Amino acid sequence: MTDTTSSRPEIGRRVDANGIGTNYLEAGEGTPVVLVHGSGPGVSAYANWRLTIPDLAGEHRVLAPDMAGFGFSDKPGNYSMEGWVQQLDAFLTALQLDKVSLVGNSFGGGLALAFAARWPERVDKLVLMGSMGVTFPITEGLDRVWGYEASIENMRSVLDFFAFDRTLVNDELAELRFRASIEPGMQEAFSSMFPAPRQRWVESMTTPLEQIAALPHETLIIHGRDDRVIPLDNAWQLLQVINRAQLHVFGRCGHWTQIEHAKAFNNLLLGFLRS
Repeated sequence: MTDTTSSRPEIGRRVDANGIGTNYLEAGEGTPVVLVHGSGPGVSAYANWRLTIPDLAGEHRVLAPDMAGFGFSDKPGNYSMEGWVQQLDAFLTALQLDKVSLVGNSFGGGLALAFAARWPERVDKLVLMGSMGVTFPITEGLDRVWGYEASIENMRSVLDFFAFDRTLVNDELAELRFRASIEPGMQEAFSSMFPAPRQRWVESMTTPLEQIAALPHETLIIHGRDDRVIPLDNAWQLLQVINRAQLHVFGRCGHWTQIEHAKAFNNLLLGFLRS
């Protein structure tokens, strides 16, 4: 495990996770909570969770890794849900974390579900936000997100699918995310993950419903009513299948619950983790 000396907030510590050099952010003390980001272009743990980590760290030890191919973790190629599950397992093992609460956003929700189904004893509470993990016809938004080709115009178009409030998608944000998407190796890794036809990648991220139904965890499902990337129906499916689940739907909210309703999201998350 190493600390990375950098003035860039998206670069934190680094640990070997099953041969994958994994960049991760860490803050706070207390019961461990691991935040797993989504799969948009230019995404990183910092971009996804920058507004969540400070509030959560007041009560918990918060860890937010960059999954392989994203952010500042290694980009080994041959990406798959199995590989990401193994990386997350190795990440927790390297940090000697026997049991954690998992918070997964979108792709990260699908990853959290797959991990919890395989190692239920290693998960305390489960939070699924705008989550994948069940089958659905791919949306135009997700197809555009996964089909991103690097340019300012394309990044602005992709970001427009994420937010209900279009004022969040300003030129500064588009520029920042575009620059992140063209860091060395990032666009090459991203373009290799989800080539067309992309419905197959939705299916590859599903966990069988009977395995989801067997989950014993207290589960909080969060979704934006106006999400154009991952359909609200996913949340209803998960609510119906997971026995110990509750659902909170934010109106006037797209796929960026943790950004569009940051304070309410953080309070909801903290309350659930306390209960």
